[in-house]
Amino acid sequence: MSQQTVLHIGFDDTDSPKGMCTTYLAYKIVDTLRKENVEFLDYPRLIRFNPNIPWKTRGNGAVGLTIKTNEPDKIKQKVKHMVKSYSDTKNGANPGLVFYQNNTISQDFASFSELALWKLISRSFAKQFVSKNNLESFYLGNGQGLVGAVGAIGYAFSDRTFELLIYRKKKQFGKKRQIIPQSVREMQEKTYPYTFNSYDKKTERVLITPRGPDPVFYGVRGEDPKTVVNASKLIQTNERLDGYLVFKTNQGTNDHLKNKIDISELKPYTSGIISGIISSRPKIEKGGHVFFSLATKDYKINCAVYRPTKITTVALELAVGDEVLVGGGIRRASKKHNRTLNVEFIKILKLEKHYKMTNPLCNNCNKKMKSKGKNQGFECVKCKNKVDKKIRTEIPRKIKPKLYVPAVTAHRHLTRPLQRIGKTNHDARISKSIQWFCAFTN
Repeated sequence: MSQQTVLHIGFDDTDSPKGMCTTYLAYKIVDTLRKENVEFLDYPRLIRFNPNIPWKTRGNGAVGLTIKTNEPDKIKQKVKHMVKSYSDTKNGANPGLVFYQNNTISQDFASFSELALWKLISRSFAKQFVSKNNLESFYLGNGQGLVGAVGAIGYAFSDRTFELLIYRKKKQFGKKRQIIPQSVREMQEKTYPYTFNSYDKKTERVLITPRGPDPVFYGVRGEDPKTVVNASKLIQTNERLDGYLVFKTNQGTNDHLKNKIDISELKPYTSGIISGIISSRPKIEKGGHVFFSLATKDYKINCAVYRPTKITTVALELAVGDEVLVGGGIRRASKKHNRTLNVEFIKILKLEKHYKMTNPLCNNCNKKMKSKGKNQGFECVKCKNKVDKKIRTEIPRKIKPKLYVPAVTAHRHLTRPLQRIGKTNHDARISKSIQWFCAFTN
């Protein structure tokens, strides 16, 4: 009997705005591999990388698989064939596929993945990494998918969540999704806080269904595999579905906003955080978006808070001198604006105190005194007590030193919901007791 080999598989960019989905390819590959006598050593990994990359499709997600097999060459050929078959290259997909045959993953992979979380990684850099590490790889088009393929293999989780993605039958691709909204609302109520971002009560909007023509019917996000599987059983639909796959993900972790942005460079498409002092009064522009300037010791940066986030009201209440921490991505310069930070959250660290001059209160009667005329002081109308000057009174601020995050309808895949603030999930080993893959028979 041949010796078993640990094989890491990473792939990305098999989809386009017009269809297909990299996770659907993962679903098909898993379905194929489970018939090939392989052992899955981890849940399929769905890794979301820098969401500010301009040419990304939807959530900028790549997929990684780790298996043990007696026939690595056979598996590689099958996976390569499926990547060719399922990639939407005619509509702009640039798929990349990487194989890494080793029991352990080197730190170089983790470092690559960490960079891909917050900066723009060129495809030439990815190709150099593949060559330097003697990796077996395959790509179509310009090879942009190699970035995510390498990154998905080496991603080091500091926190993790899970998502069950359920897929449509091919004949339903592109058709309107028939889901029962009330069932999604009830699912969220029964599973909170172990699931997140499923239903928005304020707008009565279902958040688990995508809008595009891709094969995904819905995705349930949660803290562990068992929860998302059980939650999916509560959701009612009017459509026969194909099956589901549970992914281990970095969604809902804010992993892309751990890097401190170098404000002296402000490289476009960089994601991260900046702390500083509000240096210009926030102003609202056409469309309801709010802009303000943030200053550090030596530099200033324009910040934009967009209307869909629903935190524009918070931004408008900021004042010169307030100390804040903001996270987001650097937008390239335009004719109207310099390079700008598109704000994804605002954490108010310290608020400036505001004062106004008011008529004094009478010490005897505790009533406001009236002016006797210009430069003649103030007098209590009841007891005739006199005071010379107005007093300085603090004006209460409408905002507080705390974290403000976007409305759930404006969350990106990586956005950490309020219910997950301070929560970290440690590694979850794959469980044979959980049906993390299922192909329906109907």
